[in-house]
Amino acid sequence: MAKLTLTAFLSLDGVVQAPGGPGEDTSGGFEYGGWVVPYADEDMGRIVVEWFGGASAFLLGRRTYEIFAAYWPRVTDEQDPIATRLNTLPKYVASTTLDSLDWHNSTLLGTDVPQAVAKLKSELDGELQIHGSGALAQSLMAHDLIDEFRLLVYPVVLGTGKRLFADGAVPTALRLLDSRTTGAGVAVHTYQLAGRPTYGSFDLPD
Repeated sequence: MAKLTLTAFLSLDGVVQAPGGPGEDTSGGFEYGGWVVPYADEDMGRIVVEWFGGASAFLLGRRTYEIFAAYWPRVTDEQDPIATRLNTLPKYVASTTLDSLDWHNSTLLGTDVPQAVAKLKSELDGELQIHGSGALAQSLMAHDLIDEFRLLVYPVVLGTGKRLFADGAVPTALRLLDSRTTGAGVAVHTYQLAGRPTYGSFDLPD
């Protein structure tokens, strides 16, 4: 049984849109692409490499797949720890618009993505990793399919853009497993799925 993990870059106000560059995703008139770049440092690099090292396979949404497929196959250094994982390990892609995939070892999922992912989790071992892929992550969160959230929270407020935990998200409790901070001020939190929230009150008893 595979563990499904999500790695996501978030602004302080929860935005996940276009972290890596201005052209990644301008939908909705988003103008702030590349907001992660000023905070990229060796600490962040070590953490991301550590996580990629645990991957057995990858699960990607269409937009993230296309961004990755345009870049990583051109990184041919066999010593690059991220490129070697992405270019060789299985990649499963959720898309309703792509008919074929050119990147080595890539497979399209069926139209019922939550069902296909549940089946993958039951068949695979190790870690099935999602990177980015916000819309895909939201669809899987609605079915409690993500086991671990690896959230890098950047010290920037964007005020607009697509959010990972959008209005209408299923109320979910999480258990903090690990917390680190990079030299650039990025807070890195790892959470485990912990069922539904519980509620209480600070009101004084009568």
